[in-house]
Amino acid sequence: MQRDDATIHYEEHGAGFPILALSPGGMRSTADYWEKVPWSPVRSLAGDYRVITMDQRNAGSSTAPVTGREGWPTYTADQLALLDHLGIERCHVVGMCIGGPFLLGLLRAAPERFARVVALQPIGLDGNREAFHEMFDGWRDELAPNHPEATEEAWAAYRSAMYDTEDVLFSVPVSFLSTIGQPLLVLRGNDQYHPASASELLAASVPGARLVRRWKEPEHLPSATAAIAAFLTERRP
Repeated sequence: MQRDDATIHYEEHGAGFPILALSPGGMRSTADYWEKVPWSPVRSLAGDYRVITMDQRNAGSSTAPVTGREGWPTYTADQLALLDHLGIERCHVVGMCIGGPFLLGLLRAAPERFARVVALQPIGLDGNREAFHEMFDGWRDELAPNHPEATEEAWAAYRSAMYDTEDVLFSVPVSFLSTIGQPLLVLRGNDQYHPASASELLAASVPGARLVRRWKEPEHLPSATAAIAAFLTERRP
């Protein structure tokens, strides 16, 4: 899919009501990251749904120039453009890791397009900003040789727009969370990039949201998988 100067790679799995699945991986968020994590919407949901995965810009097979004007809204626009390209007016959205801020950006920009929402270990701020800077810098160092158009100032502005915000969940202010009307299921994080405090804040702030505290461990994964499936079918459009 082409959007302005960006080329966005995507994949589709299964058939049925659509689910946009926003992958983990930080700035390297790609469709194939779903193969590396305990729970995958492709493995778990493609038998009943049309699951759409994507490589975010300048990750995997997706490319775009680096201008210094990028930020969370840039990714939101890419994701909405993909839904438009596929003719999808309404879908569920699932996001893991950086997919948490991604899906929140979508809910703020176009809430009418999303039915139910699952956030798995969303990233968040909790004394860990430098870890996000280091992650961005590693990604930048890999990409820079292929982006002669990008100045040091452009890279710095890009990093700042993504990770120097004071918003705990990066893409939206905490005050926005109480306005979310979609049913939300949150699976709690428990590490440096995905602090438990971020998941708990999200679940506590969105009206009616539910929190699954343990899910990644082998003994908890089957029940968490069943909980996600049941949540998505409670009021299937």
